[in-house]
Amino acid sequence: MIELFYMGGPLFMGILTLEFIGVFFFAIRYNLKEEAKKGDLDLIKSTGILALVTGVFAQLLGLFSAFNAIESAGSVSPTILAIGLKVSMITTLYGVLILLISHLVWLFFKLKKA
Repeated sequence: MIELFYMGGPLFMGILTLEFIGVFFFAIRYNLKEEAKKGDLDLIKSTGILALVTGVFAQLLGLFSAFNAIESAGSVSPTILAIGLKVSMITTLYGVLILLISHLVWLFFKLKKA
């Protein structure tokens, strides 16, 4: 798991991890409040959406720099290209996982409130 963290890039994987922690922070804060508000509940879902956008942005930056390197090198084997594409998807997958978890937490509180 730590290997995937470093393969995905410590900067963006760190940002995504902070957003993941934020989902649970907002969920705990919402659950502990006496008078929970809709805006507090929406923070859970919004943090998940932000994680998805961050993951896609990190992938696009990674692909951009990879294509610049390919352009400079000339020809690259398909295997190396496939490995690069696989690595660039790590941040997006992490962002999608955070989005999924945040929506499940949001749905749990929404159904609990009803």
